Amino acid sequence: MATLSLLLTLLAGGVAALALCSALVVRFKSPKPRPRHDSENYSLCIDEKHERQRLGSLWDEARVDLSIIVPAYNEEERLPVLLNDIREYVAHRRETGGLSYELIIMDDGSKDRTSEVALEFARIHGICELRVVKHVVNRGKGGAVTQGILSATGRHILFCDADGATRFSDIDALLAKMSDEPVIAIGSRNNQALSGTVVERSHLRAFLQWGFHTYVTLLGVRGVRDTQCGFKLFSRRAARLVFPNMHVERFIFDIEILLLARYQHIAVAEVPVNWHEVAGSKMSIVRDSIQMALDLLAVRLNYLLGNWVIKKCP
Repeated sequence: MATLSLLLTLLAGGVAALALCSALVVRFKSPKPRPRHDSENYSLCIDEKHERQRLGSLWDEARVDLSIIVPAYNEEERLPVLLNDIREYVAHRRETGGLSYELIIMDDGSKDRTSEVALEFARIHGICELRVVKHVVNRGKGGAVTQGILSATGRHILFCDADGATRFSDIDALLAKMSDEPVIAIGSRNNQALSGTVVERSHLRAFLQWGFHTYVTLLGVRGVRDTQCGFKLFSRRAARLVFPNMHVERFIFDIEILLLARYQHIAVAEVPVNWHEVAGSKMSIVRDSIQMALDLLAVRLNYLLGNWVIKKCP
């Protein structure tokens, strides 16, 4: 009897400790995105008559085939590689049938010449479709992506990392998954042996990805093997369902996208892409891995407890 009483006491103590830890995580780790600064409603471009243009809105009718959103923080060295890859892809598409697009560089409070480098590239190559939005302060990758997509005018909307790690022409495989229904196609660095694509990553990165995937699965986010690849394509209807509901502005935002997709029954297609590791990542492997684990727990708890309610798309 005494043993049973002790076990019940320990169980009650464990439940209380778990409840306290959960409350602390929700209280102190829940993201609190700030509203846009007025200047962040405008973009810079190479149009001499209209250098400063007001951004569009996700709620407007689509005006181009494709919006490309690139979150960039201190990317003056790596960004030109991606921009050239996009330029070559667009040139090829225009030769084989045409493609209307917009390219929005979300300069997330950079301290280097990220914006200037992007605009210089546009001037050299005559890319009037390229625009730069400068954040007053750094939001984080998720915040930059969200703000960019909320301003997109494309029928399809892609966000891709500024480092050019994914071969841009692989977007064709993602576009093949689009339909009139809400759908998200995400680049994946898994199943390359079956698809013929190539992935080059360090052993440490591969191990951390495995560990993170296991943690994500334990927290109930299942069905996607590579949640973190920075190459994701949305139909306009899917973007309208997901991004007005986003809270996370740091690295774990990809998980919230997938949670919102699951809650709203949006189809998600995982598509193998060619990817290679690029030096110069802004992510600290140890610090940011711990941060991401806590952020993910906070996100999961907020949805489970009903603290975050999903707004319906009008």
